[in-house]
Amino acid sequence: MATTARAVPKPDQPSPSKMSLASVVRGKQEAPDRVLLYGVEGIGKSTWAAGAPAPVFIPAEDGTSNLDVARFPEPDGWVDVLDALRILAEDKHDFQTVVLDTLDAVEPMLWRHICERDKKSSIEDYGYGKGYMAALDEWRVFLAALEKLRRTRGLGVVLIAHSWIRPFKNPEGDDFDRYELKLNAKAGGLLKEWCDSVLFAHYETYASKNERTGAVKGVSTGARVVHTQRTAAWDAKNRFSLPESLPLDYADYAAAVKAHRPADPSALRESIQVKLDELADNEITAKVAKAVAEAKDDAEKLALINNRMTATLRARKGA
Repeated sequence: MATTARAVPKPDQPSPSKMSLASVVRGKQEAPDRVLLYGVEGIGKSTWAAGAPAPVFIPAEDGTSNLDVARFPEPDGWVDVLDALRILAEDKHDFQTVVLDTLDAVEPMLWRHICERDKKSSIEDYGYGKGYMAALDEWRVFLAALEKLRRTRGLGVVLIAHSWIRPFKNPEGDDFDRYELKLNAKAGGLLKEWCDSVLFAHYETYASKNERTGAVKGVSTGARVVHTQRTAAWDAKNRFSLPESLPLDYADYAAAVKAHRPADPSALRESIQVKLDELADNEITAKVAKAVAEAKDDAEKLALINNRMTATLRARKGA
């Protein structure tokens, strides 16, 4: 008796991938800024953020009462923070920047939220380090909401935080103290990685040595500055080849980012030469002179050379 062949079901066809050579694009892509500003108390972090384009604040602490800015009500908990971001994503408005003031004020709200959800009495009840790992998942929800605002509404992001002085475990030598974000280290690392710029604000100081007694004391000029690059004393970074420091004024920061010109080329060359003179190394001088000549008036390339010289000089002094 003849048998009827049974149809073999075809495997599901994979969905078309968006990854193809035809989808490759070139060149720089402009996007709203993601900046984290942290520093000592009372230096003017909220005032700096108020200079951003059409800002609206999520005031987790009372740092804007003396500023003429738009603000949400003070959040009572983590859900209120996420609700504010959802409203900015869904409702009609003219804001161009969202400012969270401050990260270290909302972190306890986040901890309280996950503890209530998971029926824990404190963040430590999860077990060693596990509570802070659970908190990272909520920080990722927060960052995803900010990304949605940037992508769908074109909003820039300013995150404000305080600093504190913490001991640093140095894998290359003696330990030392440095300024750090006043956050759990894992959360701080995640937030710093996400941002385009991490800026450290403090008062400009220098060391003055008494030639007779040898005593050294710190002297402040009173100037308020933001630092854009990491040193042994603080964390900082930027993706725009900015100058090592800027006045604590949002307009100065925005102008430097927009121009993508970190400083006047002649000023950069002068700064490089000062560092070369201090190093007094003929081999390095020859290599750097060639690199400077090839860079011509390209401020971004000169800034990179200047940054490398700064790192070399610091390493030489620490040797």
